[in-house]
Amino acid sequence: MLFDISVLKANSFHLPIINVGNLSFGGTGKTPHIEYLIRLLSPNYKLATLSRGYKRNSKGFVIAGNDSSVSEIGDEPKQYQTKFPETLVTVCEDRSIGISEILKVENKIDCVLLDDAFQHRSLKAGFNILLTDHKKLYTRDYVVPSGTLREFRCGAKRADVIIVTKCPKNLSEEKKNRIRNEINPTKDQRLFFSFIEYGSFVKLNDIPFEENIDSVNSVLLFSGIANVSPLEKYLTDKKYSVQSIQFKDHHQYSVQDLTKIKESFYNIALPKKIIVTTEKDIMRIEDPEQKEIIKNLPVFYIPIVVDLFEMDKRMFNDMILDYVENARKN
Repeated sequence: MLFDISVLKANSFHLPIINVGNLSFGGTGKTPHIEYLIRLLSPNYKLATLSRGYKRNSKGFVIAGNDSSVSEIGDEPKQYQTKFPETLVTVCEDRSIGISEILKVENKIDCVLLDDAFQHRSLKAGFNILLTDHKKLYTRDYVVPSGTLREFRCGAKRADVIIVTKCPKNLSEEKKNRIRNEINPTKDQRLFFSFIEYGSFVKLNDIPFEENIDSVNSVLLFSGIANVSPLEKYLTDKKYSVQSIQFKDHHQYSVQDLTKIKESFYNIALPKKIIVTTEKDIMRIEDPEQKEIIKNLPVFYIPIVVDLFEMDKRMFNDMILDYVENARKN
């Protein structure tokens, strides 16, 4: 409230800052949307990402390097650093301090992508993207403890763009219009719709896998993410028999956890079976002792990307590119 009535002032900086966040406690797809922006902007701009580094053991401002561990920077920044080595990946609890430190980096940064800073009101981003899950729109949710919202729904008015995420690919215009009417964006806001594209299975280790992946009929899925339902649906739709072991979001895997996963895999009666997890979960299995437990198992992960429906995609991309270019000129 104090920020809303200008009693408390937000820090602003003279470079383009795009914030991707939500009103709820996770599960809306911030990580793949940050990656979408990296792919869109990196051909022409030098980018930095700034995250809190949730559940890391370090403090203050840290620049991710090739040897940075999840315990030092967090799982999502580790994923960015692994996939996009040309992007400066940073973490800091205080986003204003983080931006100030980024500005000191020798290679000049053209644009900063803020990961999950919608409620970090002490920093004023130039462009705010609010995500909301298609199956749990913020308009149907409540503030904790009654629901999963971090703040009241009216906070959505701070967004420049609202993206309804994890939509079915066949989402009709009629359903889109219903959602538009329910969210009721302001005249200055734009509403878009995105969906998940799953990649091919990627094998984690080097052991030979004699089965054709298409002949597999049973999957042991383990995950520590906020919402695994879309991945479970994807696997069941592909006619796999799915047994799921779920952990809390950002779960730090222990030797005992991986031993349990191994035992559960061996207890599956069907012969043509594999273990599947997410790209983000793989980042949290980095200890040699952990890797030893699963080194002889057929463990795969499924990378994901997000995309927008064609008309939305053109307009959204143009908005982002125009914002960054105009902000740099000004």
